[in-house]
Amino acid sequence: MVPFIATEVKGMTSENEKSDLHSHHEELVGGLYNQMKSIFESSEQPMYLYLDDTHKTCNQKLASLLGYKTPNEWASVEGFSDLVEEKSMKSLAAAYNDAMTRMVGSTINVEWRKKSGDKVDTSVILVPIAYDGHLFALHFVSPKA
Repeated sequence: MVPFIATEVKGMTSENEKSDLHSHHEELVGGLYNQMKSIFESSEQPMYLYLDDTHKTCNQKLASLLGYKTPNEWASVEGFSDLVEEKSMKSLAAAYNDAMTRMVGSTINVEWRKKSGDKVDTSVILVPIAYDGHLFALHFVSPKA
């Protein structure tokens, strides 16, 4: 499995520094979500915003598609290995890395693992988006028929 780019800053030694970074990332996700709230709430597509495995959010349509009651329940899943089938992790990670390093968008096929354990095939459009000096990946998810 190819890991996503780590966001932990090397050289951090104290728990306070790590806690401050975690709080900062939560503020960033919340701030960008609030800026894009009308899109998240009115989009006909499931979608999610990703900073790292811990700091992400989605709309209700994605949460429901994957069997979660709320976006917060989905966001509380630590890491993507419980959300995405292993065979899709490599392409999702590569698309994310391309977005973060080359500023390019991608359209990829992703097989998700629902909360129930069932699987759902999708097409995902992933694009880089900048907010307050940080890069995020914005994903639009389309279930395949």
